[in-house]
Amino acid sequence: MPNPHGTPIWYELMTPDVEAAKQFYGDIVGWNFTQFPSPDGGMQYTIGNVGETGVVGLTTGPDGSPKGWWTYFYVTDVDAKVAEVEGAGGKTHMPATDMPGVGRMAFVEDPQGVMFYLMRPDSAMGDRESTAFSPTLPGRCSWNELVTTDQKAALPFYQSLLGWTSTEVMSMGEHGDYTFLDCGDARLGAMMDRMSPEQPVKWTFYFHVADVDAAVDTVKAAGGQVIMGPMDVPGGQRIIIVVDPQGASVGFVSGERQ
Repeated sequence: MPNPHGTPIWYELMTPDVEAAKQFYGDIVGWNFTQFPSPDGGMQYTIGNVGETGVVGLTTGPDGSPKGWWTYFYVTDVDAKVAEVEGAGGKTHMPATDMPGVGRMAFVEDPQGVMFYLMRPDSAMGDRESTAFSPTLPGRCSWNELVTTDQKAALPFYQSLLGWTSTEVMSMGEHGDYTFLDCGDARLGAMMDRMSPEQPVKWTFYFHVADVDAAVDTVKAAGGQVIMGPMDVPGGQRIIIVVDPQGASVGFVSGERQ
């Protein structure tokens, strides 16, 4: 069964050192890695797996590509959604492109400057559901958090583009609201306004690990930096946000969401 429209179906790390990233994330999240065959012998692509299930990709990316973590949102018509992004004031960084045996995808930027992918998987991949995002399964991304310049403008953009809804907010006092995001019956994450002009606008992804407190030592030993936490969050979980040794920021979460 395919994923619902608007679901995050893949996560990808563009990094200058794939081998070092494999060691770092393998130690913390527990992923094992396989090489995705390049049909033309070009850029190598590494799949991070939980067991035999692929959930993330690692690559150096093309020359000049932005480094960091990105997500792919499932849409049925990539070209139409790219046009919708541009019509709303966003930008296209990579036009809708077919990758044989994988799917059609585009790399776009929302009107507030946050980049992400749109994707329709190739029929050769079958009708199976992606579990790259899951609130409950280990090793998956269990929370997607958007920091933006203007959530009052960003929310209707994503609601129109991806069909999301929002029925709940949590006040953060002087920092404004933390607005929860749902896709169908699934709570994907939340969005918030940035707390200062220096804070980057971006998506942050929280991958589920066994114990974030234990992960702190592993992050530091590998040359990464913990920039927030460990801290408890509403819903019974515990999180950290770190910068990996190659400079990409990422979140880790442990515990069950209540």
